[in-house]
Amino acid sequence: QLQLVESGGGLVQPGGSLRLSCAASGSRFSYHVIGWFRQAPGKEREGVQCIDRGGGRATYADSMKGRLTISRDNAKNTVYLQMNSLSPEDTAVYYCAARQGACTDSYAHYPYWGQGTQVTVSS
Repeated sequence: QLQLVESGGGLVQPGGSLRLSCAASGSRFSYHVIGWFRQAPGKEREGVQCIDRGGGRATYADSMKGRLTISRDNAKNTVYLQMNSLSPEDTAVYYCAARQGACTDSYAHYPYWGQGTQVTVSS
Protein backbone atom coordinates (compact mmCIF):
# COMPACT_ATOMS: atom_id res chain seq x y z
CA GLN A 1 0.00 0.00 0.00
CA LEU A 2 1.18 3.48 -0.86
CA GLN A 3 -0.30 6.83 0.10
CA LEU A 4 0.58 9.72 -2.20
CA VAL A 5 0.36 13.44 -1.53
CA GLU A 6 0.97 16.07 -4.20
CA SER A 7 2.08 19.62 -3.53
CA GLY A 8 3.52 22.58 -5.39
CA GLY A 9 0.58 23.62 -7.51
CA GLY A 10 -0.70 27.15 -7.67
CA LEU A 11 -1.25 30.16 -9.86
CA VAL A 12 1.53 31.05 -12.27
CA GLN A 13 1.80 33.50 -15.15
CA PRO A 14 2.26 32.28 -18.72
CA GLY A 15 5.88 31.45 -19.33
CA GLY A 16 6.46 30.65 -15.68
CA SER A 17 7.57 27.46 -13.98
CA LEU A 18 6.38 25.20 -11.20
CA ARG A 19 7.83 22.19 -9.46
CA LEU A 20 5.32 19.65 -8.28
CA SER A 21 6.16 17.12 -5.60
CA CYS A 22 4.67 13.71 -4.94
CA ALA A 23 5.48 12.42 -1.47
CA ALA A 24 4.80 8.77 -0.71
CA SER A 25 4.33 6.89 2.50
CA GLY A 26 4.00 3.17 2.87
CA SER A 27 6.06 0.28 1.76
CA ARG A 28 8.45 -0.24 -1.09
CA PHE A 29 8.30 3.14 -2.78
CA SER A 30 11.40 2.30 -4.79
CA TYR A 31 9.62 -0.74 -6.27
CA HIS A 32 7.05 1.47 -7.96
CA VAL A 33 6.98 3.58 -11.06
CA ILE A 34 5.43 7.00 -10.59
CA GLY A 35 3.32 8.66 -13.23
CA TRP A 36 2.02 12.19 -13.43
CA PHE A 37 -1.39 12.76 -14.97
CA ARG A 38 -3.52 15.84 -15.45
CA GLN A 39 -7.17 16.55 -15.95
CA ALA A 40 -8.58 19.81 -17.23
CA PRO A 41 -12.27 20.70 -16.81
CA GLY A 42 -14.39 18.76 -19.27
CA LYS A 43 -11.45 16.71 -20.52
CA GLU A 44 -10.26 13.19 -19.97
CA ARG A 45 -7.38 12.49 -17.63
CA GLU A 46 -4.16 12.26 -19.62
CA GLY A 47 -0.68 11.03 -18.91
CA VAL A 48 2.04 13.63 -18.60
CA GLN A 49 5.28 11.89 -17.67
CA CYS A 50 6.44 8.81 -15.83
CA ILE A 51 9.63 7.71 -14.10
CA ASP A 52 10.51 4.09 -13.58
CA ARG A 53 12.48 2.37 -10.83
CA GLY A 54 15.80 2.97 -12.52
CA GLY A 55 15.16 6.62 -13.34
CA GLY A 56 14.08 6.02 -16.92
CA ARG A 57 11.55 8.53 -18.19
CA ALA A 58 8.61 8.42 -20.54
CA THR A 59 6.80 11.54 -21.71
CA TYR A 60 3.20 11.19 -22.85
CA ALA A 61 1.91 14.74 -23.22
CA ASP A 62 3.16 15.83 -26.65
CA SER A 63 2.33 19.44 -25.90
CA MET A 64 4.69 19.39 -22.93
CA LYS A 65 7.69 17.67 -24.49
CA GLY A 66 10.86 19.64 -23.86
CA ARG A 67 9.28 21.50 -20.95
CA LEU A 68 9.27 18.75 -18.33
CA THR A 69 11.83 17.19 -16.03
CA ILE A 70 10.81 14.33 -13.78
CA SER A 71 13.08 13.02 -11.06
CA ARG A 72 12.88 10.84 -8.01
CA ASP A 73 14.60 10.73 -4.64
CA ASN A 74 14.06 7.29 -3.17
CA ALA A 75 15.68 8.30 0.10
CA LYS A 76 12.92 10.88 0.54
CA ASN A 77 10.17 8.79 -1.07
CA THR A 78 9.46 11.72 -3.36
CA VAL A 79 9.08 12.33 -7.08
CA TYR A 80 9.36 15.79 -8.60
CA LEU A 81 7.93 17.22 -11.80
CA GLN A 82 9.55 20.41 -13.00
CA MET A 83 7.38 22.23 -15.54
CA ASN A 84 8.68 25.17 -17.53
CA SER A 85 7.29 27.64 -20.06
CA LEU A 86 3.77 27.04 -18.82
CA SER A 87 0.82 28.17 -20.90
CA PRO A 88 -2.90 28.54 -20.09
CA GLU A 89 -3.45 25.21 -21.87
CA ASP A 90 -1.52 23.55 -19.04
CA THR A 91 -4.16 24.55 -16.52
CA ALA A 92 -5.45 21.36 -14.88
CA VAL A 93 -5.46 19.30 -11.74
CA TYR A 94 -2.22 17.33 -11.66
CA TYR A 95 -2.14 13.91 -10.05
CA CYS A 96 0.65 11.50 -9.25
CA ALA A 97 0.01 7.78 -9.32
CA ALA A 98 2.00 4.64 -8.57
CA ARG A 99 2.14 1.12 -9.86
CA GLN A 100 4.51 -1.79 -9.99
CA GLY A 101 5.73 -2.83 -13.40
CA ALA A 102 6.50 -0.57 -16.31
CA CYS A 103 5.49 2.99 -17.00
CA THR A 104 2.27 3.37 -18.92
CA ASP A 105 0.01 6.28 -19.79
CA SER A 106 -3.07 4.21 -19.05
CA TYR A 107 -4.43 5.65 -15.83
CA ALA A 108 -6.56 2.54 -15.23
CA HIS A 109 -3.36 0.59 -14.54
CA TYR A 110 -2.34 2.69 -11.55
CA PRO A 111 -3.85 1.51 -8.26
CA TYR A 112 -2.48 4.29 -6.04
CA TRP A 113 -3.37 7.96 -6.49
CA GLY A 114 -2.88 11.24 -4.74
CA GLN A 115 -5.64 13.79 -4.25
CA GLY A 116 -4.31 16.14 -6.93
CA THR A 117 -2.90 19.65 -6.96
CA GLN A 118 -4.38 22.50 -8.98
CA VAL A 119 -2.16 24.27 -11.51
CA THR A 120 -3.58 27.44 -12.97
CA VAL A 121 -1.71 29.37 -15.65
CA SER A 122 -3.13 32.82 -16.12
CA SER A 123 -2.09 36.43 -16.34
